[in-house]
Amino acid sequence: MKISAAIITLNEENNIARAIRSVAWADEIVVVDSGSTDATGKIAEDLGARVIGQEWLGFGRQKQFAVEAASNDLILSLDADEEVTPELASEIRKHLESGMLADGYRIPRLAVYAGRKIRHGGWYPDRQLRLFDRRKGQWSDDVIHESFKLKEGSTAEDLRSDLLHFTCSNIAEHARMIQERYAPLSAQSMFEKGKRTSLLKIATAPAFSFVRDYVLRAGFLDGPQGLIIAGFGAYNVFLKNVLLWQMARSPK
Repeated sequence: MKISAAIITLNEENNIARAIRSVAWADEIVVVDSGSTDATGKIAEDLGARVIGQEWLGFGRQKQFAVEAASNDLILSLDADEEVTPELASEIRKHLESGMLADGYRIPRLAVYAGRKIRHGGWYPDRQLRLFDRRKGQWSDDVIHESFKLKEGSTAEDLRSDLLHFTCSNIAEHARMIQERYAPLSAQSMFEKGKRTSLLKIATAPAFSFVRDYVLRAGFLDGPQGLIIAGFGAYNVFLKNVLLWQMARSPK
């Protein structure tokens, strides 16, 4: 059974080569680029990928576009900052040889944060449904934390080997991602779903988040990175609740 690897990009020249090389064994690699101004497209083409330009549609819709642009029904969806480990590639190929009994496969994702693999604090195993028959579902339209949704009655199984996710290389990048993406998009998503917050929650939820991730979920075992992650997690909770509180009072 043939497989297509699908990747969406925007200015990913520092990551795209690693991602593509990790799926060089796939029958096809499709890269959907939303207007990169760096060398992303050239690097991808030089490595044998088919590059398609598409204006930004939102995370879920952009990934769905990539899925539909592929030549094969079996899809391995990959972000540009991710890497398929040799162990995962071998496990996937074994399933391909056996005929792929399930409609989708959930893959454990292991984050690499500031040079360290993060196994605690709620970050692992972070299973993602990334290997699937595209005829059995589609990507959600969520503005953040998009996911591939299988149709009712479809089957899904878990793979054992990790997908590496190279998240933030430094603290400044993490702060910027929270301020520019995670907190605003989370607040927008909650607002659109009718959720609201309060001053009490703004004051208490960040502290709960920190204790949960650093203590209860053993984030402290990840060393300094675990402390930083828990702190930024609390900051994200604070900021998204403040933004949601503001939206509720100024809907426009």
